[in-house]
Amino acid sequence: MDKKLSVYNSLSRKKEEFKPIHEGRVGMYVCGPTVYSDVHLGNCLTFVRFDVIYRTLLHLGYKVRYVRNITDVGHLLDDGEDRISKGARIDQLEPMEVVQKYANGFHDIMDIFNALRPNIEPRATGHIMEQIAMVEQIIKNGYGYEVNGSVYFDTIKFAEQTGKYGELSGRVIEDLLVETRDLKNQSDKKHPADFAIWMNASPEHLMRWPSPWGEGFPGWHLECSAMSTKYLGKTFDIHGGGNDLKFPHHENEVAQNVGACGCAPANYWLHTNMLLMNGRKMSKSDGNTISPEELFTGDSPHVSKGYHPMIIRFFMLQSHYRSELNLTDEGILSAEKGYKRLMECLKSVGSLEAKGSKATPLDEEILSLLNQAEEDMLDDFNTPKAISRYFELCNKINGLKEGQLNLGDVLPSTIEKLVKDFNAFVHNVLGLKDVSDSESGAILDGVMQLVIQLRQGAREEKNWAASDKIRDGLAALDIQIKDGKEGTEWSFK
Repeated sequence: MDKKLSVYNSLSRKKEEFKPIHEGRVGMYVCGPTVYSDVHLGNCLTFVRFDVIYRTLLHLGYKVRYVRNITDVGHLLDDGEDRISKGARIDQLEPMEVVQKYANGFHDIMDIFNALRPNIEPRATGHIMEQIAMVEQIIKNGYGYEVNGSVYFDTIKFAEQTGKYGELSGRVIEDLLVETRDLKNQSDKKHPADFAIWMNASPEHLMRWPSPWGEGFPGWHLECSAMSTKYLGKTFDIHGGGNDLKFPHHENEVAQNVGACGCAPANYWLHTNMLLMNGRKMSKSDGNTISPEELFTGDSPHVSKGYHPMIIRFFMLQSHYRSELNLTDEGILSAEKGYKRLMECLKSVGSLEAKGSKATPLDEEILSLLNQAEEDMLDDFNTPKAISRYFELCNKINGLKEGQLNLGDVLPSTIEKLVKDFNAFVHNVLGLKDVSDSESGAILDGVMQLVIQLRQGAREEKNWAASDKIRDGLAALDIQIKDGKEGTEWSFK
């Protein structure tokens, strides 16, 4: 690639130039959802952010193999119960019915957010043989031990012999004594910091497979190690997920991979930050939570109205993927105005007819902003900074359209690049759709044309009170009317 991309690597805790293992190709694995209930908004934020990373890599010309798993077994609750089994018990369904139901719901929501689907979406239950093989290799290398049908990873031995445990998360063994969960049916471990890579299934456990150690099921951490390396190789380019997965999930993945093959799974680890609401962590217990559907319909005390999914997506992208995002009604209202402004500018730029014959300072300003926006995206996918550059370009576009700036000062080639880059950034990189292009947008435009005709009739009859009432009423809805030589146009403010 001619353009240099830098990413923040959680492993080194600094920005590094991105150099893929195979030139022009990228292997990326992102930890997907555990499908035992409806996907929550925090998950949506993570996957929208990685969608932009995926889109940016494609935009740069890389051929990307994007793998995102579905966890459908082995992710245990604090009481030791499998999350899928609990979902099956509550919904009175078979475990795979639960998986299919909530996997379908997850896909539907991510489609609504216009997130591209991954190239491969493996399920843990479809890769039991690969997981058993990895457990056997870990045991062979001396980092796993079997007790009563369960197999545990010997964390202390691994840390002492390799010195690698804790490199990703920054944890030290002493911390693990305090932070490790005491899970049910895992009292046979040599050390509290050891973790199960294969678990013996109790008689009531619904999901179980035969193994060299008896009937059981794989550990949650092991699943991602087995599936990522199956499809991307023993060492691949990017491993991603939410910050909450850094420890213990990702730390244990690293241990398993090194324990199995002596090689680290990924060269670059990317982690997204969490979603807050009204300045606090989302929590069902205190009512500080909202679902994607409630955001779309407005059926929640936390929002004043419903918002289109593209508004929510744009709101999500106004913060950097490594930053916390605080969801507030005021913040989304502001994002709605910004989104509408961006879309109006995108429409306007396509109608500009440059008349310049030589380069001017205005050309340089436009091209410089386009270049800076590109550099922002190359600098660890900095969407908020890149978006701010395009808002500066909107000022130029509006100035050219309304006559404050002279179209004679802009070369046709500059406008051509502006149109091309603007469309690519908004649609291909940010993944935004123009709501006004939908059926509802067409209906709204038809209604507005009727309102404009009514206002024009009132003006012709010199009924200034009626004309002003229409104008002021629309202004209250953030809709402005512009009278020009070629007629009257409407737009969102």
